[in-house]
Amino acid sequence: MTVSQWADKNRVLDLISSKPGPWRTDFTPYTRGPMDAFTDKEIERIILVWGSQSAKTECINNMIGYLIDQDPGPTALVYPEESTGKFSSNRRLQPMITSTISIADKFNVRSKELELDFTDMFIAILSANSPSQTASRPVRYLFRDEIDKYEKWSGDEASPMKLTEERTKAFPHNKKIVDASTPVTKNKNIWPAYMAADVRYKYHVPCPHCKAMQPFVFRPAKKGDRGGVKWPEEIKDNPKLVEDVAWYECAHCGGKISDSHKQTMLRLGEWVSENKPIGRIRTVAYHLNSIYSPFVSFGRIAREFLESKDTPSNLMNFVNSWLAEPWENKASRLKSDIVLEKQLDYEQGRVFDKAQLLTLGVDVQLNHFWWGVRAWGPKLTSWLVDYGRVETWAEIENIIYRPYPTTLGEAYYINLACIDSGYNTDEVYQFCAEHQGICLPTKGSSKPLKARYTVTKLDKFFGLLLYNFDPNQFKDFIAGRLTVPAGAPGSWNVYQGCDRRYADMICSEQKIEQKDKKGRVTYEWQPISSHAQNHMLDVEVNCALAAEIAGVRYLVEPEIVIPVPPIEREARKSNWLRR
Repeated sequence: MTVSQWADKNRVLDLISSKPGPWRTDFTPYTRGPMDAFTDKEIERIILVWGSQSAKTECINNMIGYLIDQDPGPTALVYPEESTGKFSSNRRLQPMITSTISIADKFNVRSKELELDFTDMFIAILSANSPSQTASRPVRYLFRDEIDKYEKWSGDEASPMKLTEERTKAFPHNKKIVDASTPVTKNKNIWPAYMAADVRYKYHVPCPHCKAMQPFVFRPAKKGDRGGVKWPEEIKDNPKLVEDVAWYECAHCGGKISDSHKQTMLRLGEWVSENKPIGRIRTVAYHLNSIYSPFVSFGRIAREFLESKDTPSNLMNFVNSWLAEPWENKASRLKSDIVLEKQLDYEQGRVFDKAQLLTLGVDVQLNHFWWGVRAWGPKLTSWLVDYGRVETWAEIENIIYRPYPTTLGEAYYINLACIDSGYNTDEVYQFCAEHQGICLPTKGSSKPLKARYTVTKLDKFFGLLLYNFDPNQFKDFIAGRLTVPAGAPGSWNVYQGCDRRYADMICSEQKIEQKDKKGRVTYEWQPISSHAQNHMLDVEVNCALAAEIAGVRYLVEPEIVIPVPPIEREARKSNWLRR
C-alpha cells in the first residue's frame, strides 16, 4: 500500500480543514508523487519547496499516519520554534490521529504535548533552536518543517540541520528524511537542498484547448512570451476588480484558461523531471507554487501581487510564500551595474517631471562633505537629481537654496535636508540651528530601533531636534527599491550618464549575519572591504530619512484636469443662464 492509497482509504479531515471529510488525493493530485515517494525503498530524502495553501501540511500528515499504521519507527518532527511545535501537536497532529480510525487505537491519549506515544513507536516534537533536543535519541523518520526559518546555529552547537540529521545515523538503510519549506533566499536551507537533489520535479498540466503540457508560472521566463497569470492592463490599479476577471494564458496556444478548468488540469497533470539524474536516485525534490492550489484562484494570485509589488517586504512574501521562489536581494549582489540599470532619460541637475518633493542628504567628513539631492513622487518612486563633494559650509548653503529646474523648465527647491552629525557635531548643530525649518541634524543608531527614527531635543542649540535613525532599516529600503524595474512605480532611479563612482558607493555594503553571545542572530549592513567608500550610500540614507520625515508616503498622483473647449464652455454658460 502506498501513502496515497492509505490516505484515500483511511484519512478523514476534521472540521478545521478547508475541506473537511474523507481525504481524496484526486482533489490535490500533485500530492500523490511525493507521498508515494515515501514508500519507495530507494528514496532516502524528500524535499518539498511548496507555496502556501497547497496541502503541504496534509501531505506530510498522510506520511506520518501511514508510518504509524503500516511501518512504525521512532520519529522526530522538527519546527523552527517550540511554540510552533506545540501548535502543530495540538491543532494538527493529534486531531489527525484521533480522527483516523486505523491509528487512533494505537495512540496513548496521556501522551505529553511534545512527545506522542503509540503502541509501537513515538513521535518527538522538537525545536530547531534547542541543542539538547536536537542532539538526543536516534530516529528512523525525520520530518523538518519550514527549515528556512531555522537559526543558523543551535545555541553554541552546530547547525540544527546537521544536529537533527545526526539522529538518523542508527538507521543507515531504511531512514526517511522529509524537508519542507517555503524558500527565503538562495543561500538558506531549502533551495540549496532542492538544487542538489538527484531529481528535481515540477508539475505539468495540460491546456484545456491545445492539450500541451506545461507548468503553471506567474510570469513567462522571457518578456513577450506567452503564458502566466493575466488581467486587463487598464484595471491594474484596482486589485479587487482584477481578482474577479484574471485568467491564465496557455504558453503554447495563448488560450484563456479559467478557474473552472483547473481541477481537470490537475487530475491530468504529472510530475516532470527538470534535470537528468546521474546514478542511483536517493533524493527527490518537488517544486510547487500556489497557482496550483485548488483553494486559490488565478484572480487571487493577481490581486496578491498587485497589492504587494510596491512594498519590497510584501513583494518578498509574495515571491517566497506564493511563488515558492527564493528572494534575490539585487543590492546584495554588490554590482554597480544594478544601479546603472536604473538610468532614465533626464539630465544631471534636472528634476524629473513627475516629482513632487525634493530632499538633500549630507554626509559630513572631517574636512569635506558628500551631498546628494533626490526627488520623490507617489508610491515612493524617486529620482537622483545631483550629487557631489564640497569643502565648505557656504557651498552646502548654496546647494540648499539654489533652484533645481525640472525637465519642463519649472524650478524646484529643497523641501528638507538631513545632515549627518557623526563628524564635527557642534558645527552641524550650529548650521542646522541657523537654518531651522529646512535643515535637520541626524545620527545613525548603533542599536536596532523599532521605529525608523526617534527624535530628541537639543536644548543647548535653541531647542533643535536631533533625528536618531536606524541605518539598517533605510539601507533595507534602498536595497528593496533596487529590485523594482527602472521607471516603474516605487522604483529608485538615476539620471542618464550617472557615473560608476556613484554606483560603486551605493553598492559598497552587504548584509552580514551577526550572532551575539546568547546565540541571537541579527543582520547588519557592513562595508564589503576596508577600503570601500560608502559616502553616497550614507547620503542616500539621509535623503530617504528626509523624505520619510517630510511625509513622502502620503504623496498621491495629481488629478488630471480635462480642459473644456471654448465653444462647449460658452454653450454650458448660456444653458445655465436660461435655467
